[in-house]
Amino acid sequence: MIVEVLKRKNLYRAYRQVVHNKGSAGIDGMSVMELSSHLEANRDKIITEVLNHTYVPDAILAIEIPKGNGKTRLLGIPTVTDRWLQQAVSQVLASKFEITFEAHSYGFRPEKNTQKAVSQALKYINDGYQDIVDIDLKGFFDEVDHKLLLQLIYNKVKCPTTLRLIRKWLRAPISINGRLYKRRKGIPQGSPLSPLLSNIMLDQLDKYLSKQGLRYVRYADDFSIYTKSKAEARKVGNDVYSFLRDKLHLPINREKSGIRRPVNFEMLGHGFAAVYKKGVKGQYQLIVSEKSWKNLRRKLKDISRKTRPMSITERFEKLAEVWKGWVNNFRLASISAKLKALDEWLRNRLRYCIWHDWKKPERKRKNLIRLGMDHDRAYAYSRTRKGG
Repeated sequence: MIVEVLKRKNLYRAYRQVVHNKGSAGIDGMSVMELSSHLEANRDKIITEVLNHTYVPDAILAIEIPKGNGKTRLLGIPTVTDRWLQQAVSQVLASKFEITFEAHSYGFRPEKNTQKAVSQALKYINDGYQDIVDIDLKGFFDEVDHKLLLQLIYNKVKCPTTLRLIRKWLRAPISINGRLYKRRKGIPQGSPLSPLLSNIMLDQLDKYLSKQGLRYVRYADDFSIYTKSKAEARKVGNDVYSFLRDKLHLPINREKSGIRRPVNFEMLGHGFAAVYKKGVKGQYQLIVSEKSWKNLRRKLKDISRKTRPMSITERFEKLAEVWKGWVNNFRLASISAKLKALDEWLRNRLRYCIWHDWKKPERKRKNLIRLGMDHDRAYAYSRTRKGG
């Protein structure tokens, strides 16, 4: 397999993908913009080291990123050179595993996305499977068993050079606040290889659930199982807990796991609300969870803060980026009424930003006149001591 990985066409495709993904510099400080010149000077040397088994990955740089609940998540950033090689391996490895993955795995796969995952969940619920086993894996990316994962890859790929390379990446130390720590389990979130490796590991869970004839949806490490009664849900939950503990060596977060009804269930930022229509019973529609609304409002509030040093054009560009991304993600949900109210709130904040940017009374007066206000009111408003 290593021959396929190191083909010029595959390496070039990997380079383009790493540059497209952008991302922060790793522990060596090299940015993605410097990767091209670095590879021109060192590509042959790196390839020779890989083939001779002398290639040693750099340590991973740990960065804390905020989560929606006020806590932080540790993100591992490999160097751009390691990201380039990992992307090249991921592209070839994915072609070996993709055809064997189950249909109801939706995370980080071609032709699969969040919308298809929540649509499938909604279909199960509206078909009457309304007792939901909601299981939260406790720090999945920090708990993956390296030996088990490598064995699963070896079952499909017998190339010792590729396996040795993946093992080195899995074992690469992580730098936290300038201090290096050994890693003996877990997959670093932030590497191009981690989504595929997580799917390879949890595909064993998918196959177990499919073999039991269960209805389920999985998106990366978020998964839920749909049943018709609480008794069935309880039995399924216990069986899955035993499978995860004994076969995959993955712990469950018992506080966040449980049996839910649709109104108490959230999936990938979506909620499920009952449809109140004459002649319609037991049917649900997609809505956006309160947590997702709060996250959007927090981002918009930060961009539209008048004290933030930014031109109005820059504000519009950043707002459009956040707004379009969020709306696209939740486009299947019922959101129009709340979006209208949020739009009114945001426009008021932007008017305040414009008023604040005008600063001097005379500039305010002239701009108000340009916008169609009569001279007397424009003068009075521009000189008012009331707040914006």
